[in-house]
Formats: sequence, C-alpha cells, structure tokens
Amino acid sequence: MSPMSVRKFRRWLAIAVGASIAQLLQAEESGLSVRAPTGDARKSDAAMTVVVFNESAADSGDLARFYASKRGIAKDHVLGLKCSLAEEISRDEYDRDIAEPLRKIFKERGWWTLREADHPLGRVGASEIHFVALIRGIPLRIAQTGGYEGDKPNGPAAVSTRNEASVDSELAALGLYTRSISGILRNPYFHSFTPIADARMPALLLVCRLDAPTPEIVKRMITDAIATERVGLRGFAYIDARGLKDGGLMEGEKWLFNIADDARKRGTPVILDNGEGLFPEAYPMRYAALYFGWYAENVSGAVARPDFKFPPGAVAVHIHSFSAVTLRDPKKFWCAPLLAAGAAATLGNVAEPYLSLTPNLDVFHERLREGLTFAESAWASELALSWMTTCIGDPLYRPFQADHDLVTPPPKNEWTIYADGAKAWIRNPAEGGAELAAAAEKARSGIIFEGLGLLQIVVGQPAAAVEAFASAQRDYTNPEDKIRAVIHAVIQLRGLGKNADALALTHKLLGQYPTAPASGILRMFEAQMAPPAAAPAR
Repeated sequence: MSPMSVRKFRRWLAIAVGASIAQLLQAEESGLSVRAPTGDARKSDAAMTVVVFNESAADSGDLARFYASKRGIAKDHVLGLKCSLAEEISRDEYDRDIAEPLRKIFKERGWWTLREADHPLGRVGASEIHFVALIRGIPLRIAQTGGYEGDKPNGPAAVSTRNEASVDSELAALGLYTRSISGILRNPYFHSFTPIADARMPALLLVCRLDAPTPEIVKRMITDAIATERVGLRGFAYIDARGLKDGGLMEGEKWLFNIADDARKRGTPVILDNGEGLFPEAYPMRYAALYFGWYAENVSGAVARPDFKFPPGAVAVHIHSFSAVTLRDPKKFWCAPLLAAGAAATLGNVAEPYLSLTPNLDVFHERLREGLTFAESAWASELALSWMTTCIGDPLYRPFQADHDLVTPPPKNEWTIYADGAKAWIRNPAEGGAELAAAAEKARSGIIFEGLGLLQIVVGQPAAAVEAFASAQRDYTNPEDKIRAVIHAVIQLRGLGKNADALALTHKLLGQYPTAPASGILRMFEAQMAPPAAAPAR
C-alpha cells in the first residue's frame, strides 16, 4: 500500500473537488449520534434498496431473490441486467450494460426525481433509493481505458492518470451523470454520522456486493447477518498491527489502535498483536467476531489455518492494495479467503488505491458500533468515489443493533456479562476489575477471566493479568482456549523477568496437550527460553 507522498496528496485533496459533484458538497456534515432503527424503521431500509443481478450468470437471479425475500425487498426492486461473466470489464461494457440500463430504470420507475441536465445542483433532485446490493455474477472491476470522451483528469499524476475502478465505487456516483472518470470524486458522505436517508445526498448510492467464491457462501453471508442482528455480534476483536514507529504508513497503524481502544470501551475484549508479523498460523484465534489487520498479499497467519472459522456474522478486514482483485479463488488475496472462512462482511481493493484513499477502518468500526448499516459504515469511512474500494456483505447488515435495543436487550451470556463489567472497568478499573473477577468466578468463565487479563495489560498490571489468565486456563474446556490464555500469561511473565515460571508453565501445557495445533506457539516459546545445552566434557 503506497503512501503516495501523503502530505502532497492531502494538500491536493483540499482543493481537488470536481465541479460535477458540487451539489453534493453542499450537504451539511452532521454530528448526530445514531441509534439503530427497529420495527417499521427496518422496513424503510428494504424500501430504499435495489438488488441487481446478472441474467447471464447461473445462480445470480436465485441469489437475488433469496436475499430480497430474507430482507423483505419488493420484487420490483430486484433488477436483472445482461452483462459479462468476467470479473473485469471494459469501461464501454460498464456504460452500456450496467450504468445506462440502471439510470433508465431509476428514471422510468420514478425512483429519481430529475432536473435539467445543466442544473447547477445536478440532475438528481430526490431519490427513493439509497442502497444497492450487487449479487454474485455482476462484474467486479472496470479496466483502465484511454481517450474517454468528456474525461477531465485533475490532481497528481499518481491519481489523475488512472481511471480503472471497482464497479461498486463507480456505481456509487451513478447519479452524478459525470464523464470524469480519471482520479477520484470526493465522497460527500465521508465521516458522516447521519443515516443516508437523512443525509440530503440524493445522487449518492451506497453500493455493496453479495459476492464470494461460491453461491453457498453468499447465502450463508445473508442468513448469518440476519441471525446475528437478533442477538448481537459477540466475540474477541483480533487486531493485527505491524509495530510501525513512523513513516507514511503510520495512518493505517493509527486506525488499528483506534479500533482497539474503541472496542475496549464498548465492552469487546481485544487481543492486539503489535509485532512485525501476522498472528502466527498456530495461534488459536477462536471467537474472532472482529478481525482487522495488515499487511500480506495473500491470506496467511492464523486465519489461513485449514481449521479456522469465523463465528457467524463476523466482520473481517485485512488492509492490502490488492485484497479484492478476485472474489472467486478462496485462497487468493484476502477478501475471498476471509469470506470462505466464515466472515459475513469485508472491505477490499480491486487495484492500488493508496492508503489515504482506502476505508478509514476506525471510522468504519465506530459507525458499525453506533448502529449504522454495513453500507453506511463502509461509505462513511471512504473518502473517494470512482476509485478502488469494494464493500462485500449485506448492505443492510447492522451487527450491533441489539446493543442499542432498549426494548428487547440481547440475552445475557458470558460476552454480555463481560461487556457490562468492562464498561464499569473503564469508569473505575479497581471497582470494575473486582466486578469482572466476581462475575467470572461465579460463572466459571474463561472468557470473562481472559478479557479481564487483557484489560489489566492495558493499564500496566502484568502480575494481575497473569493471575486472570491462570483462572481463564483453569475454566476453559477447549485445549486451544487454554493454550491461548497461557500464551498471554507467558508473554507477561517474560516481561516481568520470570523466565523460569514462564518456562515451567509452557512445559506444563505442552505435557497436557502435545498434539494441539496451538502447541506450536508453546514450542516456539520453549526454544526461546530453554537454556542452551551444556557443552560435553572433554
């Protein structure tokens, strides 16, 4: 992911706003806090959604109808287009087979209220549609082209000379009726906290795709998202930072640390790896409700384990320039493998976007936690339209809406008990820590004890964390969970200079679970800590 001379880019960005989207920039940025709608308000999401499938692709129509039926989307909002079966299409194919047919449908069905072509506020005066779900079979990428009539490149050559794009990002700007395809169009919804229906941006469409290596995975993504909304997304947040100290890529590192802080405050236990590499393949990354990391070209580390599975409804994103070049190969790049491993939603890039023009993941996470839809959260985090981002998942998915439902709160379980205690801990670590320890002891909960230890690490209480992890190891029943708790404890013991205790704990668990997949981490620790063998006597 190239930083593109971040300072130079930002200076350009401050002035490079195309005249073709001037009407969108008049929309006010709102600071409103958002809560997830329930009941009849959910129906309005469906009423504002169209589902687009490829009539030439097997299973595409069936998947579209399946999604529409699950979300209560009207049949006349399910649109079939005849387009290429390839993931990459030409600009001419995009215009002919996707953009112009959709504009025609929006006009004929009265979904758009149109002004004159030269109106200073733009063509689209009002819109009944705000969400678009592209179904598996709709092409993914638009190839670079030359000599495009009406194009007006603007800005640094690194950006302005490029006009390839994701289909999703190009369709987001469909209502602009612009011929400017080189470089970016600034997204007026960037950093918004306002639901799109209230944002006064009628020309903007929030486009996501329900796409994956197989139709069966797409169906699972849909059903998992809907089921998760009822109970809330629960589990650990695994954050895989890189340990960067400076440089143009620090922006991405800050996103990950901001997510970790935000997740802790909201009651999600956070496991943060701040080393140069990824979570090792042997690492027992269980209950991964959230995963945010970087930076490898192809799926690797713990999520690449053959037995690894995300829990239903998981949101997983790995920052890489080419994370979504294809969604067909479950072992290629990142987006397709994450979905094949059970994630319900992810974000990616179809070509080099430059870091500053990728989704700001901390903004994405915050909006999701506040109850916005996946589509709203994704596009609120993305500065650019007509660029490289693809948003893969149910656009209407609200993984944390249960947390904001005051009428029917989520059922109590280990995760919600931990969340309540963690929020108390944020207010007062001493009282909150005692509350969490008591709750964990009462429930004999490895999850609550592990979460407590992770919080104690943050405030510099390694000895207390070791005790919490010991209790977690005692109460867990799955060997992988036990080993994960011990991994945490060993790291803290070594930091305290207690190598003998760390080595003894490592040997104990290796003796109990010598064949567990995660035992590879313990053997690595053993090799690092074991004293060298004495030289043979002469």
